Amino acid sequence: MNKKECNEIKKLFTPAGCAIGRICGCYVDAEKNKRTELKEAFLSLPEEEAFKYFPIFRNALSGTVGKNLINMEFPLHAEKEGGTQEFLLKLRDSQLKDNTLIEEFYDRIIENFDYGENYYIILIHCAYDIPAKATDGSEMFDASDYVYEFIQCTICPVKLSKAGLFYNSVANAIKNRTRDWLVGAPVHSFLFPAFNDRNTDIHSLLFYSKNPDQLPETLIDEVLGCVIPMSAKSQKETFQAIVEETLGENCDFETVKSIHENLSELVEETKDEPNPPVLDKMQVKKLLENNGATPEKLEEFDARYAEVEAGPDTSFVASNVVNTKNFEIKTPDVVIKVAPDKTHLVENRMIDGRPCIVITISEHVEINGISVRPIAASALASGEENDAGKRANRI
Repeated sequence: MNKKECNEIKKLFTPAGCAIGRICGCYVDAEKNKRTELKEAFLSLPEEEAFKYFPIFRNALSGTVGKNLINMEFPLHAEKEGGTQEFLLKLRDSQLKDNTLIEEFYDRIIENFDYGENYYIILIHCAYDIPAKATDGSEMFDASDYVYEFIQCTICPVKLSKAGLFYNSVANAIKNRTRDWLVGAPVHSFLFPAFNDRNTDIHSLLFYSKNPDQLPETLIDEVLGCVIPMSAKSQKETFQAIVEETLGENCDFETVKSIHENLSELVEETKDEPNPPVLDKMQVKKLLENNGATPEKLEEFDARYAEVEAGPDTSFVASNVVNTKNFEIKTPDVVIKVAPDKTHLVENRMIDGRPCIVITISEHVEINGISVRPIAASALASGEENDAGKRANRI
């Protein structure tokens, strides 16, 4: 699923576009005990209560595609009889009216999700009458192509509200506030089947993780049975290792800066595209070739790429391997962060026989919030002459 398709489904989680037929919920404590459950038609909920669910469902479709929102596919064995995909299809087709299936689903999550705190499993069934699209891209709501039927499962932490004081209008006094168990924003969620090319794709699903560096691997493997792609963090670390090993001695300041600029430009140029830019094996190789990798190192590239943990067909989401917010230079003692479009202000030079990072400064400079006057060229030259004179006198 891409950004546009996620946004289209998010519209279903609003009062005006609501397509939720049924909702089920299970509150689980830190000891993995089911404390209470909910099973009813969504529209039978009190309006104020129903409205509070909408932000939760929309949050589970927010974030960056390829980072927080991860497209996952089912391997062939998961689609066989008795596989995880078949179970999810049964759950969807039951429209959440089969209590036995629902309880089995809860049990599978509870058994394979180690959280250590209280959480709330929310399961909804939706039926979206997909409107056809005109040639100009506008939706024709009176010309539906077909119905997209899906389930969304969301796992939300449940934590005690903070202690504090509040104003009691009845007593007209400041009182101690009662602490409540509050349902927070989702930490994980999945949408099944996926809505790919505005079509039902039973061979894949969309997984959401608030923290993309901490995917619940056991939950994904045992409950969903999907192939887990590399996390955003793993993609970045793997890409960095490939760059360092392939460039070898040519992995210097200017080369890495050039790679950063190339990738930042790619992300910026495609920011309005529904799908994020992805680098496959040949594109990574071309990037390195254009930035100084020797023919000998490029010959080793194929073998090195084949050893990548996720396999030789691994691809990298560009926004996962480049920091588009900062160009960061780190030494054991100093960290320098520069806006990605200002990397030309930073240079690597040899000064007095020592490698130095040189930053071009403008007329305005602040140190700890205090505006200071930059050293004028004449003063700098004068200072250098004085230093030379002092060295001569010492000699």
